[in-house]
Amino acid sequence: MIRLHNMRTRPGSKHRVKRLGCGESSGHGKTSGKGHKGQKARSGGSIRLGFEGGQMPLIRRLPKRGFNNAAFHKNYAIVNLSDLASFKEGTVINEQLLREKKMLRGNGDGLKILGDGELKHAVTIEADKVSASAREKIEKAGGTVTLRQKPAQGPREAEQPAAAAETAETPEAPKAKKPAAKKKSPAKTAAKKKAKS
Repeated sequence: MIRLHNMRTRPGSKHRVKRLGCGESSGHGKTSGKGHKGQKARSGGSIRLGFEGGQMPLIRRLPKRGFNNAAFHKNYAIVNLSDLASFKEGTVINEQLLREKKMLRGNGDGLKILGDGELKHAVTIEADKVSASAREKIEKAGGTVTLRQKPAQGPREAEQPAAAAETAETPEAPKAKKPAAKKKSPAKTAAKKKAKS
């Protein structure tokens, strides 16, 4: 029977401390496994990841081509139908309610419902995205799905029609009329023609 006075650690769980700097007879060599001088032999000397001694590192030698869409990728908070089965009939389930129930955490680009599990009663779900299987199961249970409407226009595009509407509303200033040209008398024009000839 194991008691406090005869308890032992599991064999192999404890190791003897590796003592360095005890000469060649220690089994770790004259230089304690650090080689002869250099940056890595000094205390506190370290080399950053990817450093190759000054030569052009691999990450800079490889060509970089093409476009990566990772910067524009949207991460949706995912909820399955099995998680929504606990809500009562007629409940309006949206992102705010799920956060209050601690079913969603962190920041995301919206809410997406997936079809893993079954719904027993009708609920109303408001989300940004719904899979086809989830929509089918929700409607089969008598529930409804409403997708949150995203703004169709960006902030700049929304400003432009408003500015155009303002310009359309303001009446144009009446154009200044040009002074009417004075009519010359026929007698004077005839006299001028004679003088030129």
